[in-house]
Amino acid sequence: MSDAELVLRSTRVITPEGTRAATVTVSAGRITAVLPYRAEVPAGARLEDVGDHVLLPGLVDTHVHVNDPGRTEWEGFWTATRAAAAGGITTLIDMPLNSLPPTTTVDHLRTKQRVARDKAHVDVGFWGGALPDNATDLRLLHEAGVFGFKAFLSPSGVDEFPHLDQGQLARSLAEIAGFDGLLIVHAEDPDHLASAPQHGGPKYADFLASRPHDAEDTAIAHLLAQAKRLHARVHVLHLSSGDALPLIRAARAEGVRVTVETCPHYLTLTAEEVPDGASEFKCCPPIREAANQDLLWAALADGTIDCVVTDHSPSTVDLKTEDFATAWGGISGLQLSLPAVWTEARRRGHGLEDVVRWMSTRTAALAGLGQKGAIEVGRDADFAVFAPDETFAVDPARLQHRNRVTAYAGKTLYGVVKSTWLRGERIVAGGEFTAPSGILLTRPQ
Repeated sequence: MSDAELVLRSTRVITPEGTRAATVTVSAGRITAVLPYRAEVPAGARLEDVGDHVLLPGLVDTHVHVNDPGRTEWEGFWTATRAAAAGGITTLIDMPLNSLPPTTTVDHLRTKQRVARDKAHVDVGFWGGALPDNATDLRLLHEAGVFGFKAFLSPSGVDEFPHLDQGQLARSLAEIAGFDGLLIVHAEDPDHLASAPQHGGPKYADFLASRPHDAEDTAIAHLLAQAKRLHARVHVLHLSSGDALPLIRAARAEGVRVTVETCPHYLTLTAEEVPDGASEFKCCPPIREAANQDLLWAALADGTIDCVVTDHSPSTVDLKTEDFATAWGGISGLQLSLPAVWTEARRRGHGLEDVVRWMSTRTAALAGLGQKGAIEVGRDADFAVFAPDETFAVDPARLQHRNRVTAYAGKTLYGVVKSTWLRGERIVAGGEFTAPSGILLTRPQ
C-alpha cells in the first residue's frame, strides 16, 4: 500500500465477490488493493470517503452512436462522453455508422480517432462495419484495433451503410471467423419487414405492426445457422423480441458462440404507454408490449441475455416528427441508462450487483476489456459513486446530450450518480466536469 495515491472508502463497494464495506487503494490509475473498511490509509494518500453511497465499477457501454464526424449536429464526442460520464459510464464503444465516413476502412477509422482524441471525457473504442463490398478491409480493421464488426440484415436507415443479404453475410462471417473476430448484428429480416403492414402516420400501434416479432426471430435464426456452420462468434444487438429467446437457448445448447444484449428502453418502457405521435419512443426494433418485456427480464435473470447497453442513437429535434414511418428511429439514453435500469430492476427484485454484471462486467467481457468492468486488483480505477435510494424527475434541460430529446421526460427514476472517476481521477461531480481525459482504446491483441 505504500505507493497508494488515492483511497476510496464506502460502506457498500460492489466487488466480484459481493457487496461489502471496503477501502479501495489506487496507484497510477489502477486498483492496487481492496481492503477491509477500517484499513489504515497509507501516508501521503488522499482519502475520499463516500459514506453509504455505493461504489461501483464504471459502466461499459458497448453500443453508442456518436455520429462524429459528419453528423455532429446529431451528437458528438464532446457531448456524448459528457453525458456518459454524468451517467456513470466510463467506457463506450462507438458504432461505425451515422458518422461520415462510416468506420469501414482503416483510413476511416483513423479519421474518427483523430476527431475523438481531444474530445473524449471517457475512454472510447470503435467497432468496424461489415458492408457488402468491404470484406477485404475486415482483417485490416481487426489488426488496426476495432473491437469487432457491425452488420445490418435489413436497411440501416443511412445510405452509406447498406445491409447484407444472406450470401454477403456468409462471406463476411467466414472472413471474420478466419481471424476469430466478432460480428455484431442488427437482426431484422427485410422480407418480413416488407410484407408487414406499412400505414405510416402517428399511431404507435401501426408502427409496432410494421416491425413484427417474426422479422427479428427469422433474422436471428438465419444468423445462428450461419454461426453454427462457420463456428463463428456472433452477438445479437438490441434484442427486443422475447419470441427469439428459445432459438438462442437452443443454439447455445448446440455449442453456437452467441451473446445477446438488450437495452434500457426495452426493459423499462412498454408499447402500451407510448402516446401516438411521440416519436421520441421510436427505435428499431421497436419497444414492445409489457408481456414481452417480462420475457426479457426473465432472460436477463437466467443469463440468456448477457448484457444491457443503451443503443444511444440521437438525432436533431426536427427529425423526430409525429409520423412514426418517417421519424428518425433512435432513443437517446446515455445519461439515464443506469437509473432507468435500476428503477425497474429494484421493482422486480434485482440488486445492484445484477445491474453491475449486466452493464459493466459482461459488457467489458464482450469487448475483451479485461482492465474494465470490476473493482478488483489490477483493473482500471474507474468508478461511479451512486446513491441508489435517491430519486429525481427527468428534466430534458439537464441532460448533456446535444439534442435533449428523451423518452424518459418527466419520469421519476431511482438512483443518482454523485461522481464518476476515470483511472483514479474524478471527472464529474455535482454537474461540474474536468477537461477531457479519456483515452482511445483498441482491441487487446
